[in-house]
Amino acid sequence: MTITLVFLAVLLAFFLGWILSRTVNVEPWVADGGTLNDRLPEILTTPRVALAIFLAAVSSLFALSISAYHMRMAFGIDWLAVPSPALLWVNTVILVLGSLALQWSWNAARRNDAAGTRRWLYAGGALTGAFILGQTLVWRDLNAGGYYMTANPANAFFYFLTALHVLHLLGGLVAWVRTVKRERAGAPPEAICSAVELCTIYWHYLLVIWFILFALLLTT
Repeated sequence: MTITLVFLAVLLAFFLGWILSRTVNVEPWVADGGTLNDRLPEILTTPRVALAIFLAAVSSLFALSISAYHMRMAFGIDWLAVPSPALLWVNTVILVLGSLALQWSWNAARRNDAAGTRRWLYAGGALTGAFILGQTLVWRDLNAGGYYMTANPANAFFYFLTALHVLHLLGGLVAWVRTVKRERAGAPPEAICSAVELCTIYWHYLLVIWFILFALLLTT
């Protein structure tokens, strides 16, 4: 339970800082009146609120999984740690670059830079695909080395946690593909800026999740 609370607190602090950074100097209402949407802070758009709710649910899922990991590790002497392949470090660098690429795409979209938006948006997706491929290679190598999923509880949790992370990245790629389709259909940067923003936030979130998982796997 302590691990779960710490995990949720870290994520809550992360997103609270992001929200505050986006709402500084933003007036929560308009002096001359207006509609309800006019009086709401800019941060409270429907897509952003929906993403925040979704990320809260995902945070709970990962928090419970990490708590179960620690509880099972301390449960008995049958826990045999899985080695950390060097490829995990390479995959981590690739995921960082993918997150940065989407950030640069978002920055370009806000500048109405169509070429930059397209270039970095495509790069972010390609790097994410490379990360997922790298993770499958890690699983293949571990399996070839005799670290089968059912051989040890540590093995099962390694596959489960890393696969859970990849599954959420695949879900993000669905939104990325929809954004790319809009861009290829001729939508200007300002029209897809919101979609690129949501993808970027989601990728940053999953990068933080990966750092936590990677540190967990390295230290235990």
